[in-house]
Amino acid sequence: MTRPEPVSTTPPERDPYADGVRSSVDPPASAVHAAVELALAEDVGHPGDLTSLLLPPATMTARIVARAAGKLAGRACATEVFAQVDPAVSVSWQANDGDPVAAGQTLATVRGPQASVLTAERSALNFLSHLSGIATEVARYVAAAAAAGPAGARIRDTRKTTPGLRLLEKAAVRAGGGHNHRMGLSDWVMFKDNHLADMTIADGVAAARQRWPDRPVYVECDRIDQVDDALAAGADALLLDNMTPEQVRACVARTAGHDCLLEVSGGITPETVAEYAATGVHYVSVGRLTNSAPALDIALDVDEAPRTASIAPSRD
Repeated sequence: MTRPEPVSTTPPERDPYADGVRSSVDPPASAVHAAVELALAEDVGHPGDLTSLLLPPATMTARIVARAAGKLAGRACATEVFAQVDPAVSVSWQANDGDPVAAGQTLATVRGPQASVLTAERSALNFLSHLSGIATEVARYVAAAAAAGPAGARIRDTRKTTPGLRLLEKAAVRAGGGHNHRMGLSDWVMFKDNHLADMTIADGVAAARQRWPDRPVYVECDRIDQVDDALAAGADALLLDNMTPEQVRACVARTAGHDCLLEVSGGITPETVAEYAATGVHYVSVGRLTNSAPALDIALDVDEAPRTASIAPSRD
């Protein structure tokens, strides 16, 4: 079977995430602060960490350690947890978001009042483990897709994110070497099957052009005839959903001569991603990157026995 000529491997300029836009692996500071504030509110509560409040005053030194190999993400969140619990806690990082980490590797050294360190421990590790797990899963897909060669598709996430953590999780996707799909519903127009239940593709694209002329228009297609309709309507991008690699290649061939971004999604695994990436599409999007990635095992190991201040025994 002759492989069709791939469309341009450079996404059209109308794609709002092309050419390094939002390419930083760091999430917005405001999103980090808000997420950490909420996490501590649910974990610490009032009157606080009852167990740690029983500890004598002491200074603790501990290490954040990777228990398994993967990709690091979530540094900003972990640092913010310790800072919000107690500004006297210092965190010194030995690895950056996006760095590969080995099992047993020290990621950071934490030093401060032992009660504060232990109060912050679980929330900090929750962010690190969850976000590093996403980055690790993304890196797995990116590595598998690389078998398609330099002209292969890029790996993208979806909107299947944890409510309230989207900006953090999408930063973790970037740390893993992936790219972001739209951040929210206001980024671009995207007609999916449920939108088209009472509207034709042509009517939908025309209405979008009239009301939102500055927004890209995507059309989700799960049949080849929908690809023809979307191209005729002048859609900017097609999302080829739940198609086989052979069907995707047929759709790619139909788009020859059209300046149209192509993305494929639906049940794509690390074992099949290279074949999809080689079809000629620009992107392969995978929901499990954010909604099903297993957490990376990261722990806090006490490195130095706390130095307890001298306290007169209570006579109560």
